[in-house]
Amino acid sequence: MNSRPTPFDDLDRKIVTALMDNARTSFAEIGAAVGLSATAVKRRVDRLRETGVITGFTATVKPSALGWRTEAYVEVYCEGAAPPRRLAEVVSNHPEITAAMTVTGGADALLHVRARDVEHFEEVLERIRTEPFIRKTISVMVLSHLIPESPEAGANQVAPDGAADVR
Repeated sequence: MNSRPTPFDDLDRKIVTALMDNARTSFAEIGAAVGLSATAVKRRVDRLRETGVITGFTATVKPSALGWRTEAYVEVYCEGAAPPRRLAEVVSNHPEITAAMTVTGGADALLHVRARDVEHFEEVLERIRTEPFIRKTISVMVLSHLIPESPEAGANQVAPDGAADVR
């Protein structure tokens, strides 16, 4: 990734918006919408990827189709000051944790966890709690997504043990 600041103009913004709406939109379609050739759009997309503005392209999938039927947010409270680097190491060892961030407030971190079912979630929670610097956790189960199109409503990996179900 390039560390130099890169210009990001209105055309870049329009291209990124088009890709965020539908990453499968062709460069020719984007070019027609923004007034550039397909080649010029490709050059800009390549530059945006090289500079880290665009970090990837992905498919958003219904979680239950991939075997994830249970979802929760877990507040993590640490003993002392756990460095974010150490928290990142811990969460990377749990494929069920789909997002993790340090936060302000009482908790030190917030984890987004997906599991096959409640029993699997409980097992994941127990694994998280075995870390010596974790003092306590508070979990909140997700009942439904009020904005079904949000990135949080979709899944990006299959549940372990082939528990897929397309219901």
